[in-house]
Formats: sequence, C-alpha cells, structure tokens
Amino acid sequence: MNESLEGHSHGYRDGLFSAISAGFFFVVVGAIFITTPNIFDRIIEFFRNFDIVPVPNFQNIFLPAPLYPFTHRVVYLAVEQFSYIWGLFQILVLGLRFIARSPWRKKAETASNLVFWFGAGFLIRTFLLETIRLPHITGMTRWFAFWTVIIMLIGATLIIRAILLAAVSTRRAT
Repeated sequence: MNESLEGHSHGYRDGLFSAISAGFFFVVVGAIFITTPNIFDRIIEFFRNFDIVPVPNFQNIFLPAPLYPFTHRVVYLAVEQFSYIWGLFQILVLGLRFIARSPWRKKAETASNLVFWFGAGFLIRTFLLETIRLPHITGMTRWFAFWTVIIMLIGATLIIRAILLAAVSTRRAT
C-alpha cells in the first residue's frame, strides 16, 4: 500500500516537472523570438536554402544541407542560446529531482539531457559559428562534421545515462 502511494507521489511530481519544463520551453522560445531581430524570416530563409547535396569526400552519398551554411549565423546563435539556457534549466531540474527524491532513472535522464544541451551549444559554436576558416575545411564539410559530432554526442549521453543507472543499480545490490 505504501509503495503505491509513493509511486503516485513520484508520478505527480514528474507531471509537475513536465509542466514546468513545457512552460519554461515556451518562455525561452518566446524570449529568443522577441530578442532576435527578424528571427522568423531568418528561419524561413534557412530552410529555403536547403538542397540535397553530395557529402564531401563521399560523392555518392547525398543528404540535405543548406547551400551556404555560413550565411545563417543569426539562426545558429539563436539555437546556441537556446541550448545553453536549456542546459542551465536542466541543472535546476536535476537539483529539484534530488530534492523531490525522483527515481534514479529520471535523475540519470536529466543529467544526460544536461550534457547534451551544453554539448550542443559548444558544438554549434565550434562548427557553425567560429570565424576561423581553414582552406581545406569548407562550409559544407563543417556542416556535415557538425551533424556527425551531434550523433556522437547523442551516443555519449546515452552512455552517461547507462553508467549512472548501472552505478546506482550496483550500489543498491551491495
């Protein structure tokens, strides 16, 4: 009986965390749209610039990409800002999860989300916003390299989540 009440309590708290997260998401997106001039037009321009192009060094593989990746700095800056703000919010959520004694799977999920969003912000800065141009690295190469490391980051966050869950599981078993 007590376990049932405790499970209900965790479900209620998770619902609150979800509602707070959804609300904060809309606040952040709204703030970015208010503070970034012409962002809506820039986003439309970004997607209109897409075409199916050959992946550099793999001429038989074609994927969607903007034809001129470095002309969309405003969009990249907005996504970078969102990534860092959302990462900071994940720190707050993680702290609240510890206070609320959320299940470890939720804490691990939030911790891996935190790593992903800070990592995404860093990768946007490194691959899409840095002004350093190397002659052998074209805009298209950087675009595809960015998506390659984003996929690697997703893998790393899944590994982090698994390690945290395994550590808790091992600790409980002893």
